Amino acid sequence: MKSTEPSRRRHLPTSPFKPPPAAPPAKEFAPEDRVTHDKYGLGRILEVQQGHCVLVDFGAQKVKVLAPFTKLFKL
Repeated sequence: MKSTEPSRRRHLPTSPFKPPPAAPPAKEFAPEDRVTHDKYGLGRILEVQQGHCVLVDFGAQKVKVLAPFTKLFKL
């Protein structure tokens, strides 16, 4: 069984390079949350599949937005 999380490289204290920056916290959405998307505009969350995707109603269309939700922002 393969893990769904990406593997991380270990940073050694003796390394001359800076450690990688910490990952930003994952965005969490709930049904009925109002959101905005860079491409589609204003919408409302209809369905949430935790960690995978959200279904958003943008009025003219319903779009499934996949994680990591880089262009989706909660209002």
